[in-house]
Amino acid sequence: MTITEINSRDPEFRYQLLARLEQDCKYFLGNGGRHPKYLWASTPEEHIEYMKGIWNGFPEEGKPEWLSWNDILKFQGEMLD
Repeated sequence: MTITEINSRDPEFRYQLLARLEQDCKYFLGNGGRHPKYLWASTPEEHIEYMKGIWNGFPEEGKPEWLSWNDILKFQGEMLD
């Protein structure tokens, strides 16, 4: 599924998927031992790109309050380190 296909879906689906991707990041960095098999996407790089694409797909007034752009960048720094 591409980012374009995801962003064409209803907002509820996109919020749920973004929350799932966030949880995958936390598990990857913790108990997942940094193993990519625990990520929705194939690699950490691709996973972060999906998160950025979905987050950017929301209008300014609809951006998730529970996940900021800086949160995504922090995950990026930690996961790609």
